[in-house]
Amino acid sequence: MPEVSEPYQPGTPCWIDVVAPDQAAALGFYAGVLGWEGSPGPPETGGYALCTLKGRPVAGIMSAESMGDQPAPPPAWTTYFASADADATLQAITRNGGTVFTPAVEVMNLGRMVVAADPTGAVFGVWEPREFPGAGIVNEPGALIWNELNTTDHEAAAAFYGAALGIRSAPMEGAEGYFALSVDGRPVGGMQQLSEDAAAEVGSRWLVYFAVADTDGAVARVLSAGGTVGREPFEMVAGRMAVVRDSQGAAFALIAPKPMST
Repeated sequence: MPEVSEPYQPGTPCWIDVVAPDQAAALGFYAGVLGWEGSPGPPETGGYALCTLKGRPVAGIMSAESMGDQPAPPPAWTTYFASADADATLQAITRNGGTVFTPAVEVMNLGRMVVAADPTGAVFGVWEPREFPGAGIVNEPGALIWNELNTTDHEAAAAFYGAALGIRSAPMEGAEGYFALSVDGRPVGGMQQLSEDAAAEVGSRWLVYFAVADTDGAVARVLSAGGTVGREPFEMVAGRMAVVRDSQGAAFALIAPKPMST
């Protein structure tokens, strides 16, 4: 079901957000490309914008200015994984070779957050929900549909996420060189090894995929809104996809998924 009404199982991607140099421009970009609605939040949240689709939360956009004297990271989407205990997950991250950037912090009464990197350098977040469970709509046009780890060392990454977050890795049938990530047997994402050139150029990173009804049309909207195309639309096992960047450089994928077989 596209609308999420149950709590996310620990280890499952549950939220995404991006730090934008120009928050207003980012809000306008995603409104035009994916149909989101959103505006800067109140001062007590640092102006964090909660973006919605059909009235349900889908993503967050933070202004780089809200970070104060702290250096803002390059524009990039961060994937957050659900956790039943942020402190325990933090300990598991450090115990298994990860690096913690933001220790478990209270986000008002919404939940607790950790930001870290795996041993290969891919940045991710952890979310222990309280009043805010995460994305309220997924797997339909305009919403998150897939989270993919592009890594410099798939064996090290598989060992880390298995030990730290309970995410298992196994070769995906019909997709050579691609690995399915699952929690208790349920697919939650994918992983692939980067080529040597890509590893040197971008390093390990999580990539978010947004579902669209028409990939080519969505790419045209990206270009019209000032974004760029990293990989033109192409057919693959799960549908027709493209890799693009928003008007401030944050990369993401677009995919018009193939109908589910019955």
